[in-house]
Amino acid sequence: MPSNSPDDEPETGPLRRCLVTRERLAREAMLRFVVGPEQNLVFDVAATLPGRGLWLSASGDVIGLALRRGVFARAAKANIIVPADLAVQVASALRRRVVELIGLARRGGQAIAGFEKAREWLAAGKAGLVVQARDGSVEERARFTGGRDIPVVAVLDGAELGRIFGREQTVHAVIAAGSLATKIQNEVFRLAGVAGLGPSGQ
Repeated sequence: MPSNSPDDEPETGPLRRCLVTRERLAREAMLRFVVGPEQNLVFDVAATLPGRGLWLSASGDVIGLALRRGVFARAAKANIIVPADLAVQVASALRRRVVELIGLARRGGQAIAGFEKAREWLAAGKAGLVVQARDGSVEERARFTGGRDIPVVAVLDGAELGRIFGREQTVHAVIAAGSLATKIQNEVFRLAGVAGLGPSGQ
């Protein structure tokens, strides 16, 4: 006999329901967890692991509520091992994901760093996303965009961004318009939500 529980909704369509808030949101904006082979909860950062997904809104507060209310075990209908520092683990995984995707863009010729070169892409309308160092000068970061209406994210510091581009420090980078820029922006929004930062990480 089929279950009427909302936790048993099939993973179809573009929306998923948060186990805590009960909101239905776009899957790329949410956090997917699965139960591993040893009954441990695993954060599926890329939402590709096999198994039934357990979904939460991308918020540190929501993760905290999920832990306190025991929603994972209830949704999985099993005793599962949930790490107490789940929010920290999720934030770390998302940060690595952002770094990996920017690195992928650089290797594919879809990202460039440095004030002048990046500004050239910006002026030519090639940029789909501006990535800036979180610890860079606020004035310089604003001067770089020049008031252009383009998404800007700043979740990595200058050293982290620099390592991606083989430099000691990087303050400004741009990602070419396209699906990869959109994916990076989505990951930054998820990380910002979990880490309690502004929507663009700033």
